[in-house]
This record gives sequence, C-alpha cells and structure tokens, in this order.
Amino acid sequence: MVQSAYIHIPFCKSKCGYCSFVSYTGSDSSLHKKYVEELILEIKAEYKSEDLKTLYFGGGTPSLTEPEGIKKIIQNISLLPDAEVTLEINPETVDKSRLTQYKKAGINRLSIGVQSFDDDILKAIGRIHTADKAIKTITDAKDAGFKNISLDFIYGLPSQSLQSFTNDLKTAVSLDIEHISLYGLKIEEGSRFFQNQPKNIADDDLQADMYLAAIELLEQSGFKHYEISNFSKEGFESQHNLNYWNAKEYYGFGAAAHGYTNNTRYSNYCDLKNYFEKSSKKQYLHSQTKQEKLEEAIFLGFRKAEGINTNELNRNFDIDFEKEYKSILEKFTKTNHLLKTPSGYCLSNEGFLNSNIILSDFICC
Repeated sequence: MVQSAYIHIPFCKSKCGYCSFVSYTGSDSSLHKKYVEELILEIKAEYKSEDLKTLYFGGGTPSLTEPEGIKKIIQNISLLPDAEVTLEINPETVDKSRLTQYKKAGINRLSIGVQSFDDDILKAIGRIHTADKAIKTITDAKDAGFKNISLDFIYGLPSQSLQSFTNDLKTAVSLDIEHISLYGLKIEEGSRFFQNQPKNIADDDLQADMYLAAIELLEQSGFKHYEISNFSKEGFESQHNLNYWNAKEYYGFGAAAHGYTNNTRYSNYCDLKNYFEKSSKKQYLHSQTKQEKLEEAIFLGFRKAEGINTNELNRNFDIDFEKEYKSILEKFTKTNHLLKTPSGYCLSNEGFLNSNIILSDFICC
C-alpha cells in the first residue's frame, strides 16, 4: 500500500550554478495558481485515498507557492494524524509571517536550503540568500512553531576549505536544529557549472576529508548518521526519505515528478505545456522485474547506515544472498568497506565514500 507522496513545485527565482533539476525561472503568480489547480486535478485522478504517513513538497522552490496554494493541495490528501509533511524552502522567499501561514496550512517539517554560511561561496554558486538571512529564517521558523527543521549543505564548493565547511556545520549545530543533509558537489549535465566549470572546486581527496570530518563532528554533537548523506537527532529521521530507501511505493505528482506505484516506476512530463495539456501526466512507465527489484533493494538498503537485512532479502526474493554474492562480500569485507552486522551487512564510512564502486559490483555481477 502506498504510504507517501512527493509533490514537485518546479519554480525558482533564479537557477543555482550546480542545479540540474527541472525548474523554471521568471514565472508569475497566475502561473503558480494554474499549476496548483493542475496538481489538484492530477491528485484527484491518480490518488487512491490511502492515509499517507509522509508528504513532501520539493522543487524547484516550493516556498514560492503561496501558503493558501499549499493548503489547497494538502486538503486533497488524506494524512495520518502523525504524518510528516515537509516543505523545502529557500531562506530568501520567506519571513516569519509566511512561515506561520505554512504551519497553519499543515506543514510540520521544513527542509531549508542553506548550502553554506559563507556569503562569498553563496554568491559564487548563485544562491539568492545570505548567511544572515539563513540564520534569521531558522530563528523565524522556530518562532512560527516548527519543531522539526532540516538544513541542506553542499561540500566541495568553489573556494571552500575544510575549515570553512566544518565552520558551517558548527554554526548549524549551534542553531539547535534536528536534521542535517550533506551532499558532495557533483557537476552534472544541465547545470550552469557543466557549461562553465568554476575554478577552485574541491578534488576527490578534499571532498573525502570533508565528508569524514562531518561524520565525526556531527556524531560528537548528538546527531545519528543514519543514511549516507543524512544525520538526525534521535527520532527526527526523515520518514519520507526512509520510505524511498526501504524501496516502498510512493506517488509522484507534478511536472517532472517521479513515482512508484503498482510495481511500476514512472515519471511525469517535464515541460509545463505537456503537463498542463495531457490528460495523463505520465510520460515514462516501467514495470520492474524481480531482478531489478532485488538490485534496487540492495542499492537502496546499503545507503542506510544499518545496511541490508539478508534474511529479508532471502525471504522476499527467494535467494541465498550470501551464496549469491559471496565473492563480492569477501572482497569488500577484507578491505573493511563492508561490515558484518547481526542482521546482514552495512557499509563502513570508507565504504560510503566508495559506494558507487562497491554497489556497481552488486548490480553488475
């Protein structure tokens, strides 16, 4: 049964240099309203009225959508009483009043795109907010009643040193928030940096040092490293993302949204013209084979700090995991990239750093 839904809001004030996600700049309020109306039509057509445990508004910049629009969307979805309802926000697009309105609309968790507390770095990557504005937004969010706040950071940014990155994390810890997500800079096709790569970006060794330093600092500060890129205080793990990593089904609503229902992966039309005009928003559908589901369960399971449960895999896929993958398990346990656990296997911190190489062996074996 589907327990989660992702809603994509594809509008931004401007596009950050590293961003390759589907988003549109220069839109006006009338387009935003039209988009909300189309989203609600899609939800009414596709949603089967399950009581959902998580709802996530991602983007783009969802906080460009008026609180009333967010409220209308939420009113068309049945949520469990303790459901986690997350809104991604850019600090420059909100103030205390707007945050209070989002809270009243039904949002109970914020994911704030801070990326860095260094103004020179923020300017270099095309962010529209300052460090002071980010800090004020966090304070305003608390004053508005939010008790579950996550901050996003990127490491390996232009001219970013190990010291400046750890200073960012120390500032975040001092602000007494509940969750932190860390992502290494990746320059991907479709981003402005792909066309014009900035100077002084961190090499692989520096990115590795930043990642390992972050794990040490955050764990010493009371954060649990529960997934390759995510850290939380006890009880504040992202339930929505855990649904992804546990390979559970979820709805995807909105232009360019991805979903997984009825054993089928799908993605919606990216361009707004087709999204508005097509009766079915789905552009691509793929029914998964048993082997694909197994490989996905391994790939997603190893993203979690707890790793994979071999008994569950054996039961769900009628295999003997340790026999099937014996040579790979031996190869990476010898190097301490894989660790044996009471229930199966997990990646070590060094394993997380090399996860793409390790997981490709499982997928391609």
